[in-house]
Amino acid sequence: MKKCSNAQHPHCTYWVMPGAQACEGGHAQAEPSSYDLLSAVRRTRSGAPGTVLDAAPADTAAHAPSTYARPLQRAQSERPQLHISGFDPRAAGGRQTLKMELRGMPDACAPQLTLQVQSDLIPNGAARQQFVRATSGEWRPVFVEFSSRGKEHGQYQISIELLSQHAALASRKWVCTFVILVPRLDATLTEIHRIFLSTHKNVRVMADDASIARVSAQGGESLDIDVTARNAGIAHLDLNAPAGKVDMGFTTIAWDEDLIEIDMPVAAAMHPHPSRAACLVNAAPEAGAQRQIRLFAMEECVLGRFELVDPESDVLLTHYSADGQDTNGLTRRLSGRHAVIRRSGQGFEIEDVSRYGLLLDGVWPGKHKPTALRLGMRIELSASIKGIVVLSVSAIMPHGVILHRIDQGANAECFYLLMPETHPGYPLKSFAAAPHAAALPLLLHRDGGFWHLDQLTGKETALSPTVPLDKLSRVPRHNRFASDPYPEHWIIRTGANDLYSTVAANAMSTA
Repeated sequence: MKKCSNAQHPHCTYWVMPGAQACEGGHAQAEPSSYDLLSAVRRTRSGAPGTVLDAAPADTAAHAPSTYARPLQRAQSERPQLHISGFDPRAAGGRQTLKMELRGMPDACAPQLTLQVQSDLIPNGAARQQFVRATSGEWRPVFVEFSSRGKEHGQYQISIELLSQHAALASRKWVCTFVILVPRLDATLTEIHRIFLSTHKNVRVMADDASIARVSAQGGESLDIDVTARNAGIAHLDLNAPAGKVDMGFTTIAWDEDLIEIDMPVAAAMHPHPSRAACLVNAAPEAGAQRQIRLFAMEECVLGRFELVDPESDVLLTHYSADGQDTNGLTRRLSGRHAVIRRSGQGFEIEDVSRYGLLLDGVWPGKHKPTALRLGMRIELSASIKGIVVLSVSAIMPHGVILHRIDQGANAECFYLLMPETHPGYPLKSFAAAPHAAALPLLLHRDGGFWHLDQLTGKETALSPTVPLDKLSRVPRHNRFASDPYPEHWIIRTGANDLYSTVAANAMSTA
């Protein structure tokens, strides 16, 4: 038997039964390392015959000062923390990937958490990831990519927002902010590590399997460093290093950030008119304006053929000729699911999922091969017959894209494809946009519905059929908000089960 070795309860005097995972007080015990097991075997051999010793002696970390960052303590911390690792200063000026892990999260949170990252280093200024809880209770790590190519050296802020939203649980939010150092291209690895150690806490140095780890730094500063050596490893810590060059044996840097929980309202804010697909209808469009501005807020938006009954896509496309809209004819040469536009690490991408193909700037990208969208890109549907539908990427915003038709239907419609429940921030960061797209209103999707954002004042206005639009910036006169993306048609969806699919065939009756 042995005494409790939990790092969070150094004064616990309860005994731990052989093979037990917790002491009598309920404190979890660390798994024995291979070095501890070998030491226990040696002591067993040198002891008296018939003496049985515990194979897992007390962890030496329990006797270390409580100010040190220990892996066991971090894993069992009562405070939610975000463990960040994989930062390699040698990749200055190139691509970096940060591994993020959750530790100490409470049980009363959703099994899937939304991670929102904002930074000038990330493409389009923002990224969205999902933390998923495994059956064992641990959280699967996520990887966030960014690039410092072409960036000025110095410190860059990265803001983290963690959201827990579940129908059966109260909404919760955690935030943290940390700083990433983008070093000079001619900076040495020793200089980078020295700067990092002088500005960060919770730094861990480990030596395992006969390796050597050495840290040298100037004393006097407040540092929180965990130095661990096991399996014949050697770790050396010197906080009063003499003047001169210092060599260190590790390349990547890891640290912990405390997650601060933000007060959330008991009842989530609800949009007065929830919708994830709508339309702005202009009764008297001026020259160059569109009659319908169709709005979509979806993680993946499907472009496809127009159908009155049970369409397979979200954006319903038709062919426009000199005589106007033609829902038959060449429209039938579009697939029901022709292309998919979704968010990616580099902004937004389009994927061909059709039978007839599509052309991007005149080139077929290949089926099921996502291609990043760029400003001015020409999207032709389909590849076998040109001119059925021709779209152009007129704006790439941090939270969505705008598509304009550049065929005979140019004055009929344009499309906003927005990320759901995503606020671009205010003041809004500059983004690439064509002149005709820059004149359009700035719209976003939040709290289940669409909002208008005034770029001058930052005022947000919820869009609904009862809200007058004539006083909103960049909204032309004679505009009204329609709760359906295609108000000029009666779209029938027999599998209606949400706010978008509102019309069911079996609910219709004749007088």
